[in-house]
Amino acid sequence: MKSKYNKKLTKQAVLILAHKDLEQVVKLCEKISPYFEIYIHIDKSTFINNEIKTELTNMNVHWWSVYNVKWGSYNIVLATVMLMKEALKDDQNSYFHLISGQDWPLQDPLTIFNNFVNDQNIYMDYFKAKNTFKAGENLIWWVKYYFNYNQINRRSLFGKIYHRLILLIQRMIRIDKLKKNHLDSDAIYAGQEWVDIPRDALSYAIKEFDSNKAIQRVFETSFCSDEMWLQTILCNSNFKDRINKDIHRYINWTEKNGSYPAILDEEDFDKIKNGDYWWGRKISMPISNELIKRLEIIE
Repeated sequence: MKSKYNKKLTKQAVLILAHKDLEQVVKLCEKISPYFEIYIHIDKSTFINNEIKTELTNMNVHWWSVYNVKWGSYNIVLATVMLMKEALKDDQNSYFHLISGQDWPLQDPLTIFNNFVNDQNIYMDYFKAKNTFKAGENLIWWVKYYFNYNQINRRSLFGKIYHRLILLIQRMIRIDKLKKNHLDSDAIYAGQEWVDIPRDALSYAIKEFDSNKAIQRVFETSFCSDEMWLQTILCNSNFKDRINKDIHRYINWTEKNGSYPAILDEEDFDKIKNGDYWWGRKISMPISNELIKRLEIIE
């Protein structure tokens, strides 16, 4: 049975970073727009036809297409910060959910809304970047050294060679961008970029981001700074005690359906049903259509 929706409650905002499959993004908005204010950034390189624009406008969705968002680039941070600032302009928005355009609610959206009505926790994955390794690289290198992936496609063959080369050169000549900006490597945190966060914590994070020029200088030339900037700010603040590392997001960390992490399908249904998840990724239609149908039956 679905929960009742209390129109007197303060609003919540869903912030969406989208870069493809805009028809699916519209369906996502149709699913959640009765309960949430929606703010979307669509990758500037993505074509948006008039039908999509009309559908988003008719649902009163706030959307922009400002930044060319390459994987691992600082533009992801800028697009995210822009959405956060726009959502904070509405004083009634009390809670904020950052998701991707390939996410999908795994519970009835109203149930998700009601979970956060009186919740002051921050649901965010975090860990220290120092001495944590991905693909054989220490994550602190991604902040300590200089990268320019706003201009270069890190996933191209050239980008992969370039990345290895500039890492080698900067390690050899002992570049230390953190030391130059008077930041301790122990203060750098990382984690998944997706977050559910109350207004006071988000307001603090945005103010700190805007005022702390050292943070901006470091992350604007880092790799995958979208997975570090918010963690670094909040984990070095009094808000750290309110962070819950269980982000309630179902992600299948295997390679399936031609994707890593996997594109979710009906084989994931039992794990989702038996778990405690709010959002799931990655969803891709039509591969995920049967899963979506089965989720709708249990709502």
